Amino acid sequence: MITVTATLQQKKNIYYAVLYYKDEFNNIQRKWISTKLKVKNNKKLAERKVEEIRHEYEKTLNEKPTISNLDINNKANIKFCDFMINWLDIIKPRVVKTTYAGYERIVKGKVYNYFKKLDVSLKDLKPYHIQDFYTELYNLGLKGNTILRYHANIRKALQYAVKCELILTNPADKIDKPKKEQYIATYYNKAQLNELLVAIKNTPIKLPVLLALYYGLRRSEALGIKWDAVDFGNKTIIIRHTISQTKVDGKLQIVAEDKTKNQSSYRTLPLIPEIEEILLEEKANQEYNKKIFKKSYLNDNDYVCVNIDGSILKPDYVSHKFNQILKDNNLKPIRFHDLRHSCASLLLSNKISMKDIQIWLGHSSYNTTANIYTHVDIESKQNSAIVIGHALNFSETAEDIQEDDEEEMEL
Repeated sequence: MITVTATLQQKKNIYYAVLYYKDEFNNIQRKWISTKLKVKNNKKLAERKVEEIRHEYEKTLNEKPTISNLDINNKANIKFCDFMINWLDIIKPRVVKTTYAGYERIVKGKVYNYFKKLDVSLKDLKPYHIQDFYTELYNLGLKGNTILRYHANIRKALQYAVKCELILTNPADKIDKPKKEQYIATYYNKAQLNELLVAIKNTPIKLPVLLALYYGLRRSEALGIKWDAVDFGNKTIIIRHTISQTKVDGKLQIVAEDKTKNQSSYRTLPLIPEIEEILLEEKANQEYNKKIFKKSYLNDNDYVCVNIDGSILKPDYVSHKFNQILKDNNLKPIRFHDLRHSCASLLLSNKISMKDIQIWLGHSSYNTTANIYTHVDIESKQNSAIVIGHALNFSETAEDIQEDDEEEMEL
């Protein structure tokens, strides 16, 4: 029986239930759930809401399948494909929606279908079974980086089985891991970007495109910016909230989170004058629209990138609209995410260091930035070519050697 405790906390003028419980490994877990109640004059109502949230969450946790109540007599005899489905149910309350959606897409797709046909039990699963599965994925045309994500999921699930003493060792640790391929970023040059800026000028996605291009933001970061993250006085903008769209249990959902991809992605950047001007214009437009739509205006969460009625711009719509704009204007096809790469390319071409670009983009490590953008850094390679050319100076050295040989022959 899992016991959940709760406290009432405030964040950004909203009451939250903060839940605490111990998982199957006796690790303390914490989860924040919004009551959707504003702080002012709502404390007693929020306290009752917190208890309701606590009770429902505790009930949900205890109804979720765990290794201890898998419906089998000999737990290790469970089919591996069924174990993977059970593992999804076990981790679902413990991870964020976007993470779970990634796990679910992989497990309920090719993993389940392949191992269901193979009909192998968890206890009989061998490294060669997993290796053969990866070979099958290669034959289907999947790339190494994609297969690595499959490997990460399978290994994590099997590690859980080891901890629960269903199996002694993890067979995924004994296979040859798929090789990671170097990612080659696609980007626009300056001339192409100028064409794009003209094309998006009077479109509903102008603002997220400009934010992605000027700041190198991920789509989720651009759409997640709220007005309280923009400080016009101190001329800063904070990247700390994200909006994403993903399928959970077969249903497409919008996921709003007060978190970024990693700790480095949480960053405060200077407010670029061109962006400040556009944001001030957008803020004035939204204030006008609030008066027009009145109670029908939908932007309660105060997002910067919204439709005319205040509803948030959905991530999939932004990408679809972006692709359509490129097609209509005969521009080279790129992904919305490639605006981030285009930003990095412009910074590199203007002699901004790779370290500074890492900080600007919010990469977790210098290596991530260097691995993605090294092929873009043409100028540094040209400088290297000049230096090595001058250092060795083969043509002059060859002439000197020839002259020496001729002198020896004369002697």
